[in-house]
Order: sequence, then C-alpha cells, then structure tokens
Amino acid sequence: MLLRDNVYESLRSDILTCHFAPGDDMREQDLAERYAVSRQPVREALLRLEREHLVTVTPRQGYRVNPISLADARDLLRFRLALEPACVAEAIEHASDGVLKSLNEFRRFSGNHEAFIAYNRAFHSALAHASGNRRMAAALCDLIGQADRLVRVSVANLKGHDPAKLVAEHVALIEAMQRRDGRTAARLIKAHIAQTEKRVLPALKRNAVIVDGREP
Repeated sequence: MLLRDNVYESLRSDILTCHFAPGDDMREQDLAERYAVSRQPVREALLRLEREHLVTVTPRQGYRVNPISLADARDLLRFRLALEPACVAEAIEHASDGVLKSLNEFRRFSGNHEAFIAYNRAFHSALAHASGNRRMAAALCDLIGQADRLVRVSVANLKGHDPAKLVAEHVALIEAMQRRDGRTAARLIKAHIAQTEKRVLPALKRNAVIVDGREP
C-alpha cells in the first residue's frame, strides 16, 4: 500500500473511531508528526476526507472534523436498510454451508461498550462478505464503519442499551440464514436496522456535537 493510502486509512480510522471527535480542529503539521510522515501525504488524505464530508477546511486555521448531521445519520441508516437485506439475501442464496456456519462465532458476546462496537462491526461485516458480492460488501462495510462513529457519539446517551438483546437479534438472524429462510431473515434484518435508527437518532439529538442541517 502506498504511503498516502496508509495515512488516509489511519486518519480516516481515527476519525471514525472518534480519536478525533466531531468538531475537533486538526493541523497538517500536527498530523504529520502523529503519523511520522511529511505534510504532503497528510494534505492528500485530508482532501480525500473532505470529499467524503468527514472534514472541512477552515481558512487560515487548518481542518475540522465535521459534526454529525442528523439528516446525514438518517440517510446513512436508510441506505444501510436498503443494502444490508440485499447482502443477506445474496448470502442465503449463494453462500456455502461453511460460510453460514462461520457466523456461529457471533452467537455470544461479553465485554464493555467499546468491545460491543467491535463485535457488532465484525458481525455486520461478516454478513456483507457472506454475500459473495464484492461491490455490495465494500459499500456495506463502508456504511458500517461510518455508523461506528454514530454509535460512539451516542453511546453515552443511549438509554436501555442492552447488548444481550442485540446479540439475541443477531442469533435469530444467524439461525434464519442457516435455515436459508429468506423471508424470515429479511424481516429480521430490516427490523434490526430500524431498531438501530430508533435507538441512535434520539440519542444523537441530545449530543452537543450534532447539527440539525444536512450539511455541517
């Protein structure tokens, strides 16, 4: 991987995992020192992230991590609602029994909020890759990565956050997929994402780094 791609991936990950929180200011020189590179690959990475609406250039000041727009959060979850059921359907139709059986590793979870975010991302990424459709999987994994930021920002404000309930939803979906029961799996994954929206969006509204408009 090229140096500029390494810097881009590292910086993007630091934003999505909230090492750089929404609203944080960033300077090229500080980032160059953080990643032990020159300013050029940092500048290229920031311009890519600006096109992804993750950062904004602030004249004579540097860059700022974009606040999370409620409209954008809703758009992201609705896009996922369209794409993830399609990946699940593809997996049921085309994945081998071995691939579907490998989902059993997600039947159990123990740990804190941060561990749950990692578990949840790994589970939904596994669903994406089980589809066997590389383009769909890449698009869904990108959505899942960006959704991590929503969850991290909102998790302190989430009421009734119960990992056991969410894991139970995962288990029910796994079982439906392993039975190759497409109708039940479609219902379960759509309900799961809809519940995520109902949990996350109200929590985001209570967070100071959230903005109401479509553009930050």
